[in-house]
Amino acid sequence: MSGINLLPWREELRERRSKQMVAAAVGTWVFAGVLVLGAYQYMEMRKDNQNARNGFLRTEIAALEDEIKEIDALKKRRDELIARMQVIQDLQQNRTELVRIVDDLVRILPEGVFLTGLVRRDEVVTVKGRAQSNARVSAFMTNLEDSQWFHDPELDVINVVNDASGRVSAFTLEIKRAGRPVAEDDRRRSG
Repeated sequence: MSGINLLPWREELRERRSKQMVAAAVGTWVFAGVLVLGAYQYMEMRKDNQNARNGFLRTEIAALEDEIKEIDALKKRRDELIARMQVIQDLQQNRTELVRIVDDLVRILPEGVFLTGLVRRDEVVTVKGRAQSNARVSAFMTNLEDSQWFHDPELDVINVVNDASGRVSAFTLEIKRAGRPVAEDDRRRSG
C-alpha cells in the first residue's frame, strides 16, 4: 500500500473546495447585488409613489385655495350688498324725516322770522335766516327746544343788517339731534 499516491486526490479535493468557495463567493456577491438592486428598486418605487401622492396633495391644495379665494370674493360681495342694503334702509328711514323736519320748522317758525337757508348733515341742521328782532330769534330757539323733532339749538351768529325792509337780524344757528323724536324723560335729562 505504500505505492498508492494520495496527493492527487487531496489536490482534486482542494481544487473542488476552492471552486466551491469561489462559486459560493460569486453566488454571495450576486445575491448581495440582487438584494441591493431589489432594495434600490423598492426605494425608488416608494419614492415615486410618495411623489405621486405629493403631486395629488398639491393639486388638491391648489383647488382648495381657489375655493377659498372664491369664498373670500363672495364674502366681500356679501359685505358690499349688506352695506348697500343698509344705505337703502337708512334712506327709507330718512325719507320721511326730511318731511317731518320741514313740516315742524314751518309750524314752530314765529311771525317775523324768515329762513334763507337750510343744510342737514347727519343729525345736525344748520339754519340761516332773518328776523325782525333778536327777541324773535330767541322765540324761535325756544320753539325749537320745545319741539319733538329738534333738540339743542345753538346760536352761531347774529348780526343786525340793513335790508330793503329795514334793519333786520341775520342769524345762523345749529340744531343738534334733528329728526329723531326724544321722549320727555330724555329731554328732562339733557336739560
